[in-house]
Amino acid sequence: MAKADNFYCLILAGGKGRRLWPCSRAAFPKQFIDFFGTGRTLLQRTYDRMANVIAPDHIFINTNVEYMNLVMEQLPEVPRNRIMAEPIHRNTAPSVAWATHRISHLNPEASIIAVPSDQLVIDDERFRQNVLDGLQFVATHDSLLTMGIKPTRPEPGYGYIQMEDASENGVCHVKTFTEKPNREFATMFMESGEFLWNTGLFLSNVKHLWKIFTEKLPPVLRRLDDLNYYATAEQEEAFVQEHFPSYPNMSLESGLLDGAENVCVMKCDFGWADIGTWHGIYEALPKNNDDNVVIDSDVMMENSRGNVIKLPKGKLGIIDGLEGFIVAEKDNVLLICKKEDSSALVRKYVSEVQLKKGENFV
Repeated sequence: MAKADNFYCLILAGGKGRRLWPCSRAAFPKQFIDFFGTGRTLLQRTYDRMANVIAPDHIFINTNVEYMNLVMEQLPEVPRNRIMAEPIHRNTAPSVAWATHRISHLNPEASIIAVPSDQLVIDDERFRQNVLDGLQFVATHDSLLTMGIKPTRPEPGYGYIQMEDASENGVCHVKTFTEKPNREFATMFMESGEFLWNTGLFLSNVKHLWKIFTEKLPPVLRRLDDLNYYATAEQEEAFVQEHFPSYPNMSLESGLLDGAENVCVMKCDFGWADIGTWHGIYEALPKNNDDNVVIDSDVMMENSRGNVIKLPKGKLGIIDGLEGFIVAEKDNVLLICKKEDSSALVRKYVSEVQLKKGENFV
């Protein structure tokens, strides 16, 4: 059995979160918001969850330089040398590549789990056990492991993983991966019973990960090793600030899952939702008697069904005769739009508002 001393975590907290605009803003994205009124932000809740699984001094935070101060304010217990701040947005594959480089130099026997900072987990104890089982698996298998959840609805905003026949410990090989299919295909995938939702939780041992990144990504950090294999964290970060833009804008899904060998999925049962879109939040959260989802807001509603509402503190909303809408307000923006498959609409609005009204509104 692999030692827990070899388990590490990378929390990914550098995204802009634009699909939850206007509550998630460029200067203050969703991971830094107490979205549900729990007293802890999404980032803090993710850290709390992972610190229940992995030694806190083995948890690293990946973010963008513009969010460094927010990370340090919200997680003062995490020292600066475990916060990895990128100079430019390059998606998740380069982020995990950097963490793999850092952690492999600290512990060549390490196994890593990369965790998004904007997820809802229902059963923390089942999550803990699933993560530990996954880390044990990748510690003894040269595989990239993703965690999958059985679909409960044909959600077009999620990725879908097709399973091969089940093997050991509930882990099976991945047959295909489809990112954000249309609703018709999502329905087919769900009804087939062969597909799981991709949670965005990825696990592997550092030796295997580094081998994959060597094949898939430009040799940015390998050039650092050629210059100075024993570079300090400060030297490494200075190098990254200059050379990180050489990486392509590539997600782990497109860069590693799609077409790679030895990719596996573990079917998990901890209860999960991606806090990525208004429609996804609506589907994941409990409804009131009229099928409305009211998120930490003061609202009086009549003759209204199937809406998701998020208003600022101190504001009362009176809503009558509304069905199937998003009503979300933050600072200088009020958004009211149809809820169904809203992510494309919200992205369109953000782009138009940015162009016509300027950065203060996005």
